[in-house]
Amino acid sequence: MTTVDTIINKHDNGLGFSSHTYNHNLVWKGSLDCVAFERTDIKTKLLALDKPCYVVKVAGKVGVTNDGYLAPSEHGVLGQLELLTSIAPIPSQQLGDPSFLSAYGVKYAYMTGAMAGGLASVAMVIALGRNKILSSFGAGGLTPDTIEAAINKIQQALPHSPYAFNLIHSPNDMAVERRAVDLYLRYGVKVVEASAFLDLTPNIVYYRVAGLSLNDANQIEIKNKVIAKISRREVASKFMQPAPPRILQELLEQGLITELQAKLAAKVPMADDITVEADSGGHTDNRPLVCLLPSMIALRDEIQAQYHYPQAIRIGAAGGIATPESALAAFMMGAAYVVTGSVNQACVESGACEHTKKLLAQAEMADVTMAPAGDMFEMGVKVQVLKRATMFPMRAQKLYELYRSYNSIEEIPLAEREKLEKQVFRKTIAEVWEGTAAYLSQKNPEKLGKAVNNPKLKMALIFRWYLGLSSRWSIGAEKGREVDYQIWCGPAMGSFNDWVRGSYLAEAHNRHVVDVADHIMTGAAFLYRIQSLKLQGMQIPDFYMQYRPVRS
Repeated sequence: MTTVDTIINKHDNGLGFSSHTYNHNLVWKGSLDCVAFERTDIKTKLLALDKPCYVVKVAGKVGVTNDGYLAPSEHGVLGQLELLTSIAPIPSQQLGDPSFLSAYGVKYAYMTGAMAGGLASVAMVIALGRNKILSSFGAGGLTPDTIEAAINKIQQALPHSPYAFNLIHSPNDMAVERRAVDLYLRYGVKVVEASAFLDLTPNIVYYRVAGLSLNDANQIEIKNKVIAKISRREVASKFMQPAPPRILQELLEQGLITELQAKLAAKVPMADDITVEADSGGHTDNRPLVCLLPSMIALRDEIQAQYHYPQAIRIGAAGGIATPESALAAFMMGAAYVVTGSVNQACVESGACEHTKKLLAQAEMADVTMAPAGDMFEMGVKVQVLKRATMFPMRAQKLYELYRSYNSIEEIPLAEREKLEKQVFRKTIAEVWEGTAAYLSQKNPEKLGKAVNNPKLKMALIFRWYLGLSSRWSIGAEKGREVDYQIWCGPAMGSFNDWVRGSYLAEAHNRHVVDVADHIMTGAAFLYRIQSLKLQGMQIPDFYMQYRPVRS
């Protein structure tokens, strides 16, 4: 049995409390045996997030318990045990906006973002969906047949569980967007994550508006939800407002939507959720989240005041979310939900090859850089990639410099062309063009026709051959091409690796997407409890403030 004398003889646990914040109106009642005074026992009590936490002081020692109850003090009499503060249970489900949970049928205000080329794989979406966590399939860059197969597998595995599919903007081939939208509408895909959009297109508007109807209560039902991943205010503004009348008229004339749907579209925003994408892997503007997120929330508030939507658009946070600290920071800035990306690519369920996963698991925050994007090469758009153990960023940049400096392949000095053939392409330029032409003749004959009469476009298409295949080499584990792997990755990967170092998640083969999600959200809730106690006056040593993943 615990006595006051045994407490006095305990080792110092390091806890303290600011005397001016003592609560003299309530007392804690319970057995002294359930109060922890040892460091490890206190940490266990603090980690019991589904239980309340009481901080008491007895014989000059601060202790913590999850048991007992609070009662009014009797005429100011405190006795030998003094209540310092208390804090309610803080399960991780309470972080973020509860409407996100109800809208998507999930247990956390957390989702995993799409990574193109199937890196956000069928296995990833299913594993997370079965655990009531929203995940977006990486449909970008995949053929319609592959996307269709993925839809069938995911819908069969998750008939009543959450999932989403990515719709990536394709400015150089709008038919790609349209084919994806047609598939999503045909198979009843109810959640789309729209990414890399520079403006609204008829395709994303078609998907959104085709799901509008009135229910029996004469209320608008939005069957096709859109989560738009955006890094610029001017683009976010378009998704926060109703669909443009001009595009609605085009869709009406084509018979794709009804008059009723066009009218309803004027009363709903283009997106249910806006994911604010900060410094992320792949397409990114490298914006800092602490600046971008508050700005987007303010923009949402302005537009909400104008349109008075029944459900305000939720603003989520992506880019740099990799640890409990970063997730909690986003929630504290007002994020309705958080989105992880790069960290999931190193997980078992990812579509990346084992070599790539091992490189990602070793990456540090400085091991990333910007390189020309294959899908928007001519526009000068860049993507953030891993530079560790790969020459892709340097070689891709060289291709862009040549593109900017010359108007045709023939203008490039012979010595430079020979370097390209031997070091980068490992084929003659003629062979690269032959393969490119064969591909375009099947997929985009119109562009092939333009390239034949446009030397600059032809050069771009030849260079895009390398840029396009480099990511596929990484996904498909192309032997001998490891130094040319294009691996989309943000600094969050290094942050995650720092956090899990020394734990079971340090090894790539131990990383599972559900585990990662659970630990990030549980850790964020734990840190919220710690910070709340500190704000109430509790002095807490670093030992208690660290959350490290432990295998369950």
